[in-house]
Amino acid sequence: MNFLVTGGAGFIGSAVCRHLCANPAYRVTNLDKLTYAGNLASLRPIENAHNYRFEQADICDERAVLDILRRDDIDIVMNLAAESHVDRSIDGPGTFIETNIVGTYRLLNTTLEYWRGLPEDRKTRFRFHHISTDEVFGDLPFDGGMFVEETPYAPSSPYSASKAASDHLVRAWHETYGLPVVLSNCSNNYGPYHFPEKLIPLVILNALDEKPLPVYGAGANVRDWLFVEDHARALELVATKGQAGESYNVGGNSERTNLSVVETICDLLDLRRPRAGGKRYRDLISFVTDRPGHDRRYAIDASKISRDLGWSPKENFDSGLARTVDWFLDNKWWWGPIREHRYAGERLGQSPVEDSPAEGRKGAA
Repeated sequence: MNFLVTGGAGFIGSAVCRHLCANPAYRVTNLDKLTYAGNLASLRPIENAHNYRFEQADICDERAVLDILRRDDIDIVMNLAAESHVDRSIDGPGTFIETNIVGTYRLLNTTLEYWRGLPEDRKTRFRFHHISTDEVFGDLPFDGGMFVEETPYAPSSPYSASKAASDHLVRAWHETYGLPVVLSNCSNNYGPYHFPEKLIPLVILNALDEKPLPVYGAGANVRDWLFVEDHARALELVATKGQAGESYNVGGNSERTNLSVVETICDLLDLRRPRAGGKRYRDLISFVTDRPGHDRRYAIDASKISRDLGWSPKENFDSGLARTVDWFLDNKWWWGPIREHRYAGERLGQSPVEDSPAEGRKGAA
């Protein structure tokens, strides 16, 4: 079975590539534009694997993508190419519109042309798997409720709005043109190779550098946390066994407040890398002004993927977070150059919109 993974040099995409390549019956082509969060170092464990190949390209380049689909005889497209950081979408939404909406549209067009040229038996087996986020569903109250596959969309940020639009496009290409698609919406991922603009790696690395640990507002916002390797297993199942036209929610059943997450990281580091003079890492916590439109709570009901495809997470939050902290302690070779040259931990998401048409063409793929 031949996979095309778009955005395969990103955090979740690289985990998917590493997971798929462990199966010798699979061949994996990784297509990535290599923007700021794309990192081929995340693929080092498989870069010489016999069933892995990297192609630098943009999902907006329809001719290049079509050539790859045909040359590598692709059976499944897994679309993880996306801009994904809410704070960056506040600073510059145009990039998110270009990659997440226009890029998905162009990838759907290309895939449809490819799919229409397949023999009938391969047409039936083919899948376009679009990977999305629980943020498209909007905001949940603190006192109950969970997102299910039928929850109405109500995105709050430019990021989640762009992902919601892409989800709708994928469904439209199924209903209108018959393209066999599957969708999945996941909760917050964490784990090894996580770009350090996101909460968990940012807190780990800021703590190691003795820098303030920023917590938005009072830290009361709640997220459901999903270990990235558990997510990669779920995505393989959705792509290979999911029913065409269906969507599947993927969650870790691990709701935590942001403050609780930061405090747990601090406690783990107190044991693994104690500060000088008996100081605690919790003393570095700094409460900062909340970001605009910050959703209160996300929570995923993952009963459908458990019931229909037999998936459940192997890691709970405590075990997954411990693995994550240990990985960052042991792998400065990976994150050191990022902190030095790409992103040093500065706050994002405070600027007014400053997009121009030119800036809107810098999307990741």
